[in-house]
This record gives sequence, structure tokens and C-alpha cells, in this order.
Amino acid sequence: MPAARALLTRVTGALERAREVTDHPVLRALARAGLVAYGLLHLLIAWLAVQMARGINGVDADQTGALQTVADGPGGRVLLWAIGLGLLSLALWQAGEVLLWWRGLLHPEHRLRTAVVCAKCLAKAVVYAVFGVTGLLFAAGAGYEADERLQELTDDALEVPGGTFAVETVAVAVVAVGLYTLSRGVTGGFMRDIDLPAAPDRWEPVIEVVGRIGYLAKGVAFGLVGVLLWRAAASADVSTATGLDGAMTAMAGTGAGPWLLGGVAAGFAAFGLYALARARYPDRDPSS
Repeated sequence: MPAARALLTRVTGALERAREVTDHPVLRALARAGLVAYGLLHLLIAWLAVQMARGINGVDADQTGALQTVADGPGGRVLLWAIGLGLLSLALWQAGEVLLWWRGLLHPEHRLRTAVVCAKCLAKAVVYAVFGVTGLLFAAGAGYEADERLQELTDDALEVPGGTFAVETVAVAVVAVGLYTLSRGVTGGFMRDIDLPAAPDRWEPVIEVVGRIGYLAKGVAFGLVGVLLWRAAASADVSTATGLDGAMTAMAGTGAGPWLLGGVAAGFAAFGLYALARARYPDRDPSS
């Protein structure tokens, strides 16, 4: 017991020191820059969706399309390095919240709530990290098409035993993420990520409105991606396994395509504005 207690003390001390690192003003500043980049990428995706709604061919309305747009602009390579590093800093900053909450896992009465909070923090961190790594790949000249890569992975998975079940499981998980995102938009839970005491009262209703619209639009997009992935697994047709750009293309193929794309574009633009507001008044604690 004394040895176990001493080990726990050392672990606790190490985690507290790590927490101090993630609270450093420099990392916080870089994380805010990452939030700005995150917001601007969503604004770019919204602009690309509008181009798709107008019938312009060859438009990729997803994160890779947005990054390619940055790469093609003035100083694109430098901006991509800044975007990638900022988003990775944001991922580290967000994951650091787990270092505050992990002790709850040691107490049965708090274990479930703590696990949920930590899972939310880590999920956000993973999303930011994926965006960050993708940005760095583009900065290094190794960009790729997200939809093509997803189709390749799906094709590889379907060829192995149990692959269909694995792809269907991923599809269900993506739909679940979409439903969770929708619920955040309906309940306004995203406002926990805003430092409300620091934000002027007159801006809170505006932030809430754009946040609701943004989360609802992203929830619908995630859900459609999951449905298309399920269809790919059920039919063994990997051409239907597409990411965000594929979901946009599916919308464009309907009779109300331009209107649907316009609505999604408005939603992603709203989310971009919400992310910029969060960059101004950030709060990484999802339980506050």
C-alpha cells in the first residue's frame, strides 16, 4: 500500500506539471490562433459549397478543398504551416483538460461523469489534430483527396474477414457523432466552450444563434456521411463511401440541390463565425 500510494503521488505530481504546461500563456495563444484557423477553414468550406451550388465543376467542398484553396493563394505554404501548427497546439490545449479531470476516474461515484468529460475533451482534440496534420501535409506538398483516401480504406476493409461489419460499425459511429452534434445545436451545449463571463452580454445571443445554426448543419452533414458509408458497406460499392465533399455532391444531385447546398453553406459559415467567437473568448472546460 505505501508503495502504491507513493506511485500515485508521483503520477499525480507529473500530471499536474503537465497540466501547467498546457496552461502556459504561449500555448493558449497558439491554441487561440488554431481556433481562428479552424473557423476560417469552415468559412472556406461554406464558400466552396456555394460554388458547388452554382454548378461550378471540380470543387471539393471539404477540409482538403479548403486547404488547397489556401495553398493556391498568396503565401499559401506559409499559411498552411501556421494553420497546421496552430491546430495541433489547439489539440494539445484541449487534451490538457483531461489532466484536470482524471482524478475523478479513481472515485466510483464520479467515474462515469469524468469518463464522459474526458472523452469529449479527447474527441475534440482528435478532430483538431486531424485538421492540423492534414494542414501540415499540404504545407509539405503531400496533399491528398479525403474522399479518395476514404474509398481506398473502405475498399481495403471490405476485402478482409469481418470488414463489412467494421465499416458498418464506423458508419454507425459517424451517424452517432452527427446526432450528438445535432443535440449540441438543439440544447445549446456548445456555449460551455465560450468563456461567458468574459464575453459582452450583447454578443451572447448572437454567438448562440450562429452556434446553433452551425452545429445543426454539421450534424446533418455528419449524419449523411455515415449513411453513405453504411450504403457502401451494405452494397460493397465503395464509390458511395465518401466524406464531406461526397455528402455535398449527393445533395447537389437532388432536385433541391442548390437550396440544400446553400443551407449547408450558411450553416458552415455560421459555425466558422462561432469558432472565431470561441477564439476570442475560449473556454475548454466542457462541464462548466
